[in-house]
Amino acid sequence: MCGIVGILSTTKKDTAIYIYDALTILQHRGQDAAGIVTSHKGRFYMRKSNGLVRNAFRSKHMAGLLGDMGIGHVRYPTAGSSSGAEAQPFYVNSPYGIAFAHNGNLTNTKKLEQELFEQDLRHINTNSDSEILLNVFAGELGKLEKQRINEKDIFTSITQVHKRVRGAYAAVGMIPGYGIFGFRDPNGIRPLILGKRTTNGGTKYMLASESVALTALGYEITRDITPGEAIVIDRQGNIFTQQCASASKYSPCIFEFVYFARPDSVIDNISVYKSRLRMGEKLAAKIQQEWSNEKIDVVIPIPDTSRVSALQLAQKLKVKYSEGLIKNRYIARTFIMPGQKQRKKSVRQKLSTIELEFKGKNVLLVDDSIVRGTTSQQIVQMARDAGAKKVFFASAAPAVRYPNVYGIDMASNKEFIAHNKNTDEVCQAIGADKLIYQNLDDLLWCVQQGNANITEFDCSCFNGKYVTGDIDKNYLQDIEDLRSDDAKQQNDTNASSELICNDVE
Repeated sequence: MCGIVGILSTTKKDTAIYIYDALTILQHRGQDAAGIVTSHKGRFYMRKSNGLVRNAFRSKHMAGLLGDMGIGHVRYPTAGSSSGAEAQPFYVNSPYGIAFAHNGNLTNTKKLEQELFEQDLRHINTNSDSEILLNVFAGELGKLEKQRINEKDIFTSITQVHKRVRGAYAAVGMIPGYGIFGFRDPNGIRPLILGKRTTNGGTKYMLASESVALTALGYEITRDITPGEAIVIDRQGNIFTQQCASASKYSPCIFEFVYFARPDSVIDNISVYKSRLRMGEKLAAKIQQEWSNEKIDVVIPIPDTSRVSALQLAQKLKVKYSEGLIKNRYIARTFIMPGQKQRKKSVRQKLSTIELEFKGKNVLLVDDSIVRGTTSQQIVQMARDAGAKKVFFASAAPAVRYPNVYGIDMASNKEFIAHNKNTDEVCQAIGADKLIYQNLDDLLWCVQQGNANITEFDCSCFNGKYVTGDIDKNYLQDIEDLRSDDAKQQNDTNASSELICNDVE
């Protein structure tokens, strides 16, 4: 999962500042690396680096990012390594010069990489599938052999991309002297939204992963890019759109609404906040039905993502709600920490307890989900250390039992605490007195209420059903080998000795 943004301004040349601010707002989508590429007088100006947005850019970097259009990216690695060489955006010199950023994960990278080498005669320099996607697009655009391009040429190339590429991808790109473009995979797994901001100085257009990046910077939401659709915005501010996939359908990732997206975002006309309120309501109803004999003294959310669900749950149960766990704002999200040891270390640094809210009480802890169980296990123990009489645990999502192959770091069955375990066994593993999961049908209802026109969601990490229809046991074994914690640590060790030559200071 990553965050992407593209901005074009018809007059002002402060684009880099707006991209920086947008990436800061999207920081929750990726904390491994950040990058910005702008265009001025036909040239690219780039800065990218490992780390948070605030650490990757200094005043000297921003001053050098010239131009009235640009794209940006915050990275959360699911494949390859955490090497700075794989920070985005990427760019190619031919044809025309193209800068590119991508959110998602391709599922046929091996085939594409071979095709690019043998048929397109294009070299791939990293392990990133984003570089592959860029080169597929660039190769198709180059086949047109035109000195000057227009929006129809971009649409033609994206149409060919959809024919060749499988998986999840929302992308933004930029061609110097021409404009910016964006597109979304035929299933709409990853989000992309368009907005504009009109001032006395001119009009700015933005493409971003989440609506909050638009609204926080004063942009007016125009609409979501639909599955399989492409959009082109030229230097004059003309907007062109076209459906480029022969078959498209809405199948957005439900985990966006459970965990990844900010609650103040609206994705595909579905309020993330209201979805999480409904998750709390449904979970409360299940608790009332199945735990009628249990006395709960206080409901405590595990910050931050579960707050909305926990608050609504407490109201429905008519139980006190308390912020008994305090979060250290300067620790990254532990779910996307690269290794199990680092995740374990970070939980205690990230959270501390208010003992008064635990001591002598039956406490219900609420989290958005349970993936590896590392965080849950330690927080249950923290609650006991703070004097809790009983510790109950509720998950606003069903049990995670299957890998996610579309851009979320859930690759290895063996790393899921619910793998080959029932609810009671997971409860015992995390050390709770009782554990309850959201039903999948209830979760689907909670999200679908926001947009009745969307009838299907990607729920693969809960039910093992993959909407692209191209996932088999061999593929799952391949990604487990590539993306397990052990494999990532080895990749990072190898990457540390590489010569990194594409970071422009």
